[in-house]
Amino acid sequence: MKRLNQILILIMSAIIISCNNTGQKTETTDEQMEQKDDYKYLLEQFADLKIMRYQVPGFDELTLEQKKLVYYLSEAARCGRDIIFDQNYKHNLKIRKTLEEIYKNYAGNKDMEDYKNFVVYLKRVWFSNGIHHHYSTDKFIPEFSHEYFSELIQNTEGAEFPLDDGQTIDELIPELTSIIFDPEIAAKRVSLDSSRDLVKSSACNFYEGVTEQEADEFYNKMKDPNDKSPISYGLNSKLVKKNGVVKEQVYKVDGLYSAALEKIVYWLEKASKVAENKKQQAVIDKLIEYYKNGDLNTFDEYNVLWVTDLASHIDFVNGFTEVYGDPLGMKATWESVVNYKDVEATKRTEIISANAQWFEDNSPTNPRFKKGEVKGVSAKVIIVAHLGGDCYPSTPIGINLPNADWIRKEHGSKSVTMENITYAYNQAALGNGFLEEFCYSDEDIELSKKYGSLAGNLHTDLHECLGHGSGQLLPETSPEALKNYSSALEEARADLFALYYLMDEKMVELGIMPTLDVAKAEYNGYIRNGLMTQLTRIEMGKNIEQAHMRNRQLISKWCYENGMEDNVIEQVVKNGKSYYKINDYNKLRGLFGELLAEVQRIKSEGDYEAGKNLVETYGVIVDPVLHKEVKDRFAKLNIAPYGGFINPEFLITKDGDQITDIKIEYPEDYTEQMLYYSENYSFL
Repeated sequence: MKRLNQILILIMSAIIISCNNTGQKTETTDEQMEQKDDYKYLLEQFADLKIMRYQVPGFDELTLEQKKLVYYLSEAARCGRDIIFDQNYKHNLKIRKTLEEIYKNYAGNKDMEDYKNFVVYLKRVWFSNGIHHHYSTDKFIPEFSHEYFSELIQNTEGAEFPLDDGQTIDELIPELTSIIFDPEIAAKRVSLDSSRDLVKSSACNFYEGVTEQEADEFYNKMKDPNDKSPISYGLNSKLVKKNGVVKEQVYKVDGLYSAALEKIVYWLEKASKVAENKKQQAVIDKLIEYYKNGDLNTFDEYNVLWVTDLASHIDFVNGFTEVYGDPLGMKATWESVVNYKDVEATKRTEIISANAQWFEDNSPTNPRFKKGEVKGVSAKVIIVAHLGGDCYPSTPIGINLPNADWIRKEHGSKSVTMENITYAYNQAALGNGFLEEFCYSDEDIELSKKYGSLAGNLHTDLHECLGHGSGQLLPETSPEALKNYSSALEEARADLFALYYLMDEKMVELGIMPTLDVAKAEYNGYIRNGLMTQLTRIEMGKNIEQAHMRNRQLISKWCYENGMEDNVIEQVVKNGKSYYKINDYNKLRGLFGELLAEVQRIKSEGDYEAGKNLVETYGVIVDPVLHKEVKDRFAKLNIAPYGGFINPEFLITKDGDQITDIKIEYPEDYTEQMLYYSENYSFL
């Protein structure tokens, strides 16, 4: 899945919205989202995380059948929660259930600092869908002792701990203690260190008993280099080695994760009965068929149906889609997003998608790597109604699907911008002082306040709608050729496409934005983030591993270094603080175009060595001096660098067994929602 995975959150969470400045913000979003003056977007902060709420404007205007459809799809989204926990690490479910039993049943002193730290640890496990940080993928260690953990278990009466057959509590304690507290055990969920065996050094639960070489050999034997429509090999399976034999365990009903998938299918079958039209019903039915047979050919059939369903108002993502969680970039985590179209705001993205061929033709890339005919590019702005799996609590702000290059080339792609999510981020960040601390000048601050929100949304539009959909692989190039560098380079390609065209007069000519100052606001924020402010998310002494962060530094650092002769970007120290100042926006745009051409070449030709060199040279290494300065400055603001959301709840009105109405309610308690989900949607 090509997604804008919080790619601009540090930028966008710093923006103070001024809705009347541009006339570009949609009336639907502003009017409906501001209907409650006392609505709380930011609910709580702990560790490096903040918990927020998002609103679902326009839900009351849906028909009853549409409301039912959203509700049933949302129930299906909840039912896959255990899958992502297990995919992230094989012991996550056992750990989560143990922690929850302690939380619900422990009767000891809850005012102790150790107990408060225990609660924070549990909240972090919920947020990250496991014991590894959702972004860095490093294992986080509790801020209480293993002795205290043992005491908690021993003194929690009436708990139903998840014991294996024949296991005692006295045996459970050392098992979990070593997993949770030993920094050497499962240290990294996803390792991208190419000097090590990527499979062996990653804790994710996609492989068992196999090496990276064995995994490569297993799938290389399956692939036909002459196949013009290859399936996504390994996407929906775990690769295991037993008795010397390597084989797949497929995710399907009556296969791996069957109990959860059966529940997902149950709700999808209900959704099928209230589908808006026959095409949408066919999409849902094909997804059900795929979950039952686990056949990736059926998955491709589903994707073709889904991407060509453009008439439905309600839409959804549900399935094994995203491959960022696999160090080899093949196996997908489970996720879901339920949504419907923001009709007014979509007018903006429809203009962009209608001109997709112009953008492709005028790209600075080599003509060999361009699509001769851009097919089926559709884009819309959506209202998210529910999040699930790998999209909850932390969520992308934009999505482009499907993933298979041949489907995108022959049938097109769907791109979405999640505007009620970005709006919630912005509202939760009002007055946090971020811009004032890191912008070089008052002019930069005002430019960001005036155009930052629009600039961020347009970046998302271009990134998802056109960036990921642009270009093409050469016929002989394998989609997996770039291996562990694929994700970072793909995100760089889409970002560069968006950045290059934001400064094009065509954007003003099309009426999408009022002035190129919108692009300047985005350039300022992007370079500031890529070279400096995203470092707030990295622990001291560590380099960058997360694909989106590598992408941002790669682009920013490459442009900074390659523009030195013309002083395109200048590092300035003012009052003892470092800043980055853009001196020539047009030359910076030219640099974006040069780098886009090279990244597209690498992608199209599958040039692994060039891709590796680009990422390792510009995207990985952190300047320790600047890093410490940024961390110190950011700490004074008391802002959590990462954020996620709790979902709205559905209030069902019935007459007997018949649903007569559905209302949206906005809960405020993160812990309550997590416990409710664990109580009612734990099937593994």
